[in-house]
Amino acid sequence: MLYFRKVFDLENTMPDINAFHDSRSLAFREPFGALASGEKVTLRLYLSGADAREASAVLRTWDRTERYFNGSRYDKDGFVVHEFTVEAPEAPAIMWYNFRVTVKGELFYAGAKDGVLRSGECKLTKEIPHDFRVTVYTRDFRAPAAFMGGIAYQVFPDRFSIGAYPHLSSALAYHRSMGRRITEKRWNEEVDYAPRAGERFYSPSDYYLGNIRGIIDRIPYFKSLNVNILYLNPIFESPYNHRYSISDYLKIDPLLGSEEDFTELAGELHKAGIKLILDGVFSHTGDDSRYFDVRGTYGKGAYGDKTSPYREWYDFSPRYKNGFRCWWDFETLPEVNELTPSYMDFVATVLEKWIRLGADGWRLDVADELPDEFIKFLRKRLKAIDPEAVLIGEVWEDAALKTDCFGRRREYLNGEELDGVMDYPFMEATVDFLMGRTDSAGIRAALGAQLEGYPGDFMRAQLGFLGSHDTFRILSVLSGSPKKDSIPREKQAKWAPSPEDAALGKKRLKQASALQFAMPFSPCIYYGDEAGLTGLADPFCRRPYPWGREDAELLAHYRMLTSVRAANRVFGEGLTAFAAPARDVFVILRKLGDDEALTVVNRGAARTVALTPADFTEGETAPSLTGEYFNAASLRRASFDGRLTVTVPANGFAVLLRERGLADGD
Repeated sequence: MLYFRKVFDLENTMPDINAFHDSRSLAFREPFGALASGEKVTLRLYLSGADAREASAVLRTWDRTERYFNGSRYDKDGFVVHEFTVEAPEAPAIMWYNFRVTVKGELFYAGAKDGVLRSGECKLTKEIPHDFRVTVYTRDFRAPAAFMGGIAYQVFPDRFSIGAYPHLSSALAYHRSMGRRITEKRWNEEVDYAPRAGERFYSPSDYYLGNIRGIIDRIPYFKSLNVNILYLNPIFESPYNHRYSISDYLKIDPLLGSEEDFTELAGELHKAGIKLILDGVFSHTGDDSRYFDVRGTYGKGAYGDKTSPYREWYDFSPRYKNGFRCWWDFETLPEVNELTPSYMDFVATVLEKWIRLGADGWRLDVADELPDEFIKFLRKRLKAIDPEAVLIGEVWEDAALKTDCFGRRREYLNGEELDGVMDYPFMEATVDFLMGRTDSAGIRAALGAQLEGYPGDFMRAQLGFLGSHDTFRILSVLSGSPKKDSIPREKQAKWAPSPEDAALGKKRLKQASALQFAMPFSPCIYYGDEAGLTGLADPFCRRPYPWGREDAELLAHYRMLTSVRAANRVFGEGLTAFAAPARDVFVILRKLGDDEALTVVNRGAARTVALTPADFTEGETAPSLTGEYFNAASLRRASFDGRLTVTVPANGFAVLLRERGLADGD
């Protein structure tokens, strides 16, 4: 049986005809989503109205060439259906399409109603329309199984945990001998955020001295959260606590530990069933590095030595403010020419060294600023070392539609570059829904467009997060924090929500994390979010983990979510669909065989939510909603026969598991 929403009526015109197509519905496009090169897809356009039978329709596609297709025509459920089966191009691309409808000598177009997402319902118009999109990727693309649909945790090493480290004094002495300012902080002190005497700008040189040994010590904590992927922010030598200004890619920062500590960490993580992802910062180096060496402390650096082997990595010219090209004009971050052969060879040695020592993959910092050719090179070299190593990219927008500054589409998910990305669109859509900036139809469209546009393996290999080292803390955001840059750092340091807003923010965080752990990607917890850490922009989002001062209620909530996900394969492997049964209610369905999981989030007043299969018009599947569903907390049992009802508290959620369990939350 087919379920329709009326998409568009062509008003005040003749002839009398309506058009229906939804790129996110199996009724109109089959199979769902991205296609492997050469794979066939069936596209259907439904017409209704008094003149529908007189209309003819053709399909127009465009990737590198324009093509037109005639299809078959038949009647179904009172509609005239025009059906087209086409083959995806052999070369990875975005295949664009629309329908051309001719009736009574007049030409109309059926294209995407949403001109931004290029996804979802159609609009019938006499003007050239927005095309729908189909992502086409190379047919042999596979993401590493160990990184798909797991549970990830992100650690900012200086701020996570301190372990025994007998060489700390010598490590501090080393950095100071290099002319670097280091301020040692007590664990519960506020982060520094203002310039010190003699400085023009704030410099992140305050250290809480978290280290690799501290991470090793906390492996039981990761296991209590069912973590099987650990992502570390940079760990290599650097003059700053964030370590994105790298001084030596082949050396662990001595403040964190030694190479032996790293190999022990990797080994202990592997014993615990946890994979390790490192942060690869390859668009720039630090100025205070053995490669650039602005201070002259290393010798043979590019800045002061025109014969340096590293000179060709950088652009030197008087047209630049600092005499050399910098990342976003930060003079401490000289940009590199990534396609310089000697630099590419060097980065290949970096990848190989740390994979050989136990890392399982890399996250590429600012991947959207790396050339496609460079990312392809990194993937090829990485997979030659370890075919099961993962390559994740930092891309803030829809990775399928991302373009460069010249309007050329980036090739992240063609199957020749990244295995996945950091899922910023999920974070943004979730926050917009819970904060009332969009309704359930809006979040369904945003997440549905991504599900439609990403290859299945790519979708599942993403790190899906609610916050990171580059964003406000999610609890602060959901408690009504001010916008970025709207208040100075002095006020950010002191900002706190009202008690009422804080309580509501905690409820919203429970809802957001319930959605996060229902998605097909690997949900990634930014350290401390599960413990109630707050903070606005960098550096306040990088406060130390509050050991001994955790929010016990939130931590218990996260442990419930991670336990439910880890115990039910449907979350890591199942098909996905979305429903928006009411403006304030959003539902994620996961289905694997006979197993079904439904996560229901209600941002409004307490209500009883009723669901039928007809509510799931978009996505890869639909539920049966029959049989027994269980409450994992109370073990209460409920039986349904095609119509499921659940009472959801105000600003609450429910996770319903068919034949497994059900957990209510408020």
